[in-house]
Amino acid sequence: MRIKVSYQVAGFIRSLAPEPRRSIRLALKSLAKGHGDVQVLEGPLTSYSRLRVASYRIILFYRSPAEIECVFAEHRSIVYEVFAQELRHKLGGTLDISVPRK
Repeated sequence: MRIKVSYQVAGFIRSLAPEPRRSIRLALKSLAKGHGDVQVLEGPLTSYSRLRVASYRIILFYRSPAEIECVFAEHRSIVYEVFAQELRHKLGGTLDISVPRK
């Protein structure tokens, strides 16, 4: 399986300390082999999934059965709110995305 990584995800990974950066890179390699802690998101984000790597989350979607695109990465505490804001901004504010706080 092929993994595509957005500029945001690549930049986020580069900004991390060596150990979390290594963990995320290994998780992406495992994802290419069909392994990893992946879960489909709920609500308006159901077309996306997340990959959990320690306290980080990578938002992704399956472009085809053979290709995954990683579109956003951030710390677990803020990833869903920030991604929802980014998505809303790209769609011109027309999407009603409310992400429940945990």
